Amino acid sequence: MRYQLRNNLKFIGSALGLASVLVMSPSFSAPGEKDFLEVPPERIVWKDAGRGVKIAVIYGDLNKPGQYVIRAHFPPGVMSSPHFHEEDRHVTVIQGTWHAGKDDSWDPVATVPLKAGSYMFHPAGGVHYDGGGEEGAIVQIVGMGPSKTTFLYPKEGSFGEPRKLN
Repeated sequence: MRYQLRNNLKFIGSALGLASVLVMSPSFSAPGEKDFLEVPPERIVWKDAGRGVKIAVIYGDLNKPGQYVIRAHFPPGVMSSPHFHEEDRHVTVIQGTWHAGKDDSWDPVATVPLKAGSYMFHPAGGVHYDGGGEEGAIVQIVGMGPSKTTFLYPKEGSFGEPRKLN
């Protein structure tokens, strides 16, 4: 009973942490039709999402209708638990090697390694898990809000226990 309570508290903490990062992150509003928006690296505000994962909202608001752009930094070997989103997402690997799994197995060995410059389309409802390779990874994700993430194994939390890529 005590173990179950501790796991439930871990999940609640992880889920609230990730949710607060996405809600509390500063976002850059949509510019007017003739305006340009520049976001140099030093203006990007990274927020901790747990287990060393960091999220930055570059453009838009994930909680409102309209386009958004976020970046996610995965440290080496940290993977998200299997989940899906209600909206299509376009993912570009900015730095490092990102490992993408396209099912609910949560088996890092079964992932596809995508190096910097790679692109991956995540269809709405497509179950996946992903994370950083040996050197970690930064990905940029573009979608249309409002965004919602549903985890298949909620008791494990957003990132669950660390998984090895051997």
